[in-house]
Amino acid sequence: MRIRRRRRGIPLLLLACLAFTGCAWLKSKSPWITPSKPPAPVSPPPVSMADKTFAEGMAALQEGGHELALERFTAAWKEQPGHAGVAREFEGALQALKKNGDAAYAQGKWEDAGRRWMGTLRHIGHPAVRAKEIPFTRAEIQALLDRLSANLMAKGLLEYRKGNIEAAIPQWKTILSYDPSNEEASRSVRTAAKQLENLKKIPATR
Repeated sequence: MRIRRRRRGIPLLLLACLAFTGCAWLKSKSPWITPSKPPAPVSPPPVSMADKTFAEGMAALQEGGHELALERFTAAWKEQPGHAGVAREFEGALQALKKNGDAAYAQGKWEDAGRRWMGTLRHIGHPAVRAKEIPFTRAEIQALLDRLSANLMAKGLLEYRKGNIEAAIPQWKTILSYDPSNEEASRSVRTAAKQLENLKKIPATR
């Protein structure tokens, strides 16, 4: 009985591995085969001026500078009308500014209250909040400012009539700090300052 012998040969899998290894070795050693270059990094799209300005407004908002934030948001909207970030953040910043004015008034900080209410009045008509509901109106903010100015004018006049001219002037200057166009306060300051100057020219009696 004849026994068939197995033919000795290299398995196909081993041949494939050798072929792959050989090709890789040739590619690394051959001067004619250049290695493939890695893909170039993709640079991010440039940031627009509107987005930069909006980011400045968000930074101011996080630091509590609501009026500055509204100014930067307004500038960003001017660069890009309908800016999504401004449309999202403007109303909240406006309400916070008015609320801070209320708190300053309750604490007797008249200048801070006037400045914040004036800033609220200046930004209340912005297109980002025009179509939204806010819990106050332009007329209500103007009424708060008018009442504050009237109270400060009265305090100044009271001191003036007592002869305390130097105590009267700061009351009227507080009005001008948030409302420089207030003619009554400006006229009162000029009149009182002129009287002080005239009093200084009078020689002191022994």
